[in-house]
Amino acid sequence: MSEPTQWGRVAEDGTVLVRTSDGERVVGQWPGGDPAEAIAFYVRRYEGLGVEVDLLERRVRTATLSPRDATSSIASLRDTVSTAPAVGDLAALTERLDALEPVVASQREERKATKARQLDEAKAAKERITGEAERIARGDDWRAGVDQLRALLDEWKVLPRLDKAVDEALWRRFSAARTAFSRRRKQHFAEQNEQREAAAVTKKRLVAEAEELTDSTDWGATSRAYRDLMNRWKAAGPAPRGVDDKLWRQFRAAQDSFFRARDESHAAQDKQFAANAEVKREILTAAEALLPVTDVGHARAALRDLADRWEAAGKVPREDMQVLEGRMRAVEEAVRRLEQDRWKHSNPEGRARAADTVAQLESSLADLRSRRDQAAAAGDDRTVRDTGAAIEAREAWLVQARQALTDFTP
Repeated sequence: MSEPTQWGRVAEDGTVLVRTSDGERVVGQWPGGDPAEAIAFYVRRYEGLGVEVDLLERRVRTATLSPRDATSSIASLRDTVSTAPAVGDLAALTERLDALEPVVASQREERKATKARQLDEAKAAKERITGEAERIARGDDWRAGVDQLRALLDEWKVLPRLDKAVDEALWRRFSAARTAFSRRRKQHFAEQNEQREAAAVTKKRLVAEAEELTDSTDWGATSRAYRDLMNRWKAAGPAPRGVDDKLWRQFRAAQDSFFRARDESHAAQDKQFAANAEVKREILTAAEALLPVTDVGHARAALRDLADRWEAAGKVPREDMQVLEGRMRAVEEAVRRLEQDRWKHSNPEGRARAADTVAQLESSLADLRSRRDQAAAAGDDRTVRDTGAAIEAREAWLVQARQALTDFTP
């Protein structure tokens, strides 16, 4: 800093003055005191003003203050400097304060541009929020939709307000979407509650029907009845949660009781069927010992007895049925085929037909041989050839006919 006396002096009467661009100005009185001390006192006041200017400069240049607050602070400090009871280069302090004005103006424009950009972004965000809310309001995702609309509302609240007309228009749309969704949601759950109450009534009736069937031993018909009850249970839809769980436990208990009894009965039946299968395997051993059949009468009589024992043995497990029945049918078929063959070979009508065929062929051959001999005597070679071919064919047929005749037992 320059010499203090450059900026101020103490008059002979103790008046302290500061030099400004407009001339000297009285800043205080120091009667009877040391002039140097008086100047030093008022210089310290000046230095205090300099500290205030330094602080304000930092706050303005770092944009700690808003443009409005900065302008107000600059004006206030400028007034303080212009009338301050201090000795120093007050004009320099004023110039420093004046230099802050364009900085504040630039910051004001930047803030204005930032605010405009933020408002544009906020408008886009609110339009997006409104559109998303309207989309949700048209949907049926009741549980997620509530959370989504709540999140959109929270997002809306932190956004800055827009132009009043625009902001209110978007808010009305957003609010209308939320209201529409809430109304439809309430209606849905009201209808759902009605449906669940109706389902509870239906399921109580199904439980009663299921419990009536618990002691039935008509396994097939009752199993089908329980399947029908289960289909009706599913079609009834859910009842209120606590009620639904309780009814389901009762319904399932009735089913389990029946099917447990059925399974125990089937297990006992399977055990009996397995024993029956063992009996039938023993019968099959005896039946298959008849093969190959040599005495049809004995085989037929033995098979009748075995068939009676077979029927008396009862049912067998399903997986064994086809194999066992197939083996028994094979024995019966072998005996039946042999009976048919014996009947065929001892049939009088068949033997008579076979004998008649042999006689016809022998007569035909005799006639053909006579015609051939006559043709040979007459030198008719063509007739000889034709009758010779016919004789060869009939001789082959005769061999077969005589073999068929020998197959018949007299």
